[in-house]
Amino acid sequence: MTLAVSGSIATDHLMRFPGKFVDQLVADQLTNISLSFLVDDLVIRKGGVGGNIAYALGVLGGSPLLVGAVGPDFGEYRSWLEANGVDCGGVRVSATAHTARFVCTTDEDMAQIASFYPGAMSEARDISIAELESKDPIDLVLVGANDPDAMLAHTEQCRTAGIPFAADPSQQLARLSGEQATALIEGAAYLFTNEYEWGLLRQKTGLSEAEIAAKVGVRVTTLGKSGVEIVTADGTKTHVAVVPETSKVDPTGVGDGFRAGFLIAHLAGASVERAAQLGSLVAVLVLETTGTQEWTFVRDDALKRLGAAYGMSAADEIGALLPV
Repeated sequence: MTLAVSGSIATDHLMRFPGKFVDQLVADQLTNISLSFLVDDLVIRKGGVGGNIAYALGVLGGSPLLVGAVGPDFGEYRSWLEANGVDCGGVRVSATAHTARFVCTTDEDMAQIASFYPGAMSEARDISIAELESKDPIDLVLVGANDPDAMLAHTEQCRTAGIPFAADPSQQLARLSGEQATALIEGAAYLFTNEYEWGLLRQKTGLSEAEIAAKVGVRVTTLGKSGVEIVTADGTKTHVAVVPETSKVDPTGVGDGFRAGFLIAHLAGASVERAAQLGSLVAVLVLETTGTQEWTFVRDDALKRLGAAYGMSAADEIGALLPV
């Protein structure tokens, strides 16, 4: 099975502020806000929604096709992804722009302030899903946060070609109009959002929960420490709790890890409950690590944590899907 991941590919610059952002905000001065945070550290990591999800899929034994645009500085990153099972045949290399940059500061409450420079990402709109599919059949395309025009183009190309797709607009909802957001979810086999994005999607589109349900197959809404809610096409709701963390290091990329775990399990035939349980395990592995692609997967440890969180039957069923 070929799962294509269309999304941003970036270098992450991650910093930590030893305090709380909220303590620095003056309620009646927000229109004049001017702040600078002295941070404790800086780490530079490989990232981007597309890169993170593709990496996780590769680690979990998949063979994902990464679709996105990068700069000529992508060489080391490409080697890293390929060494972890990612097919970079869908990556376009810009002749003029650098690979995108994500700059993020996290406080002690895990709140984040971030900026994103698109760079070469803007050329992702020139990549054709239909052309990639003609070379090697694609079973599902995850359309994640990327150049907005690329997101719209890849979604429409999937509909035209009859390729199932997952809509995952995430951070780009802030940039999209209601009409564009509606176009991104129309006919999606899966709709991924977090709790805030789910509210923002309904606000921007003006669509009710029922109206969105009529447009998509499976809706997956992550709820942070409260777990995840999955709603299937027949209206059945399933709630899955998180895997307890051993530490909270950095939340960047947690949602990307969840999506990879969920999709690889569900597409392999697992129930939405089991798929969300694997997704939750991958999410906590990311949370416990600095950097979105620095976590590792140790099968025996993973099965123990799944068993402790969800019971041994869950561990056994999910274990049958994981690489040995």
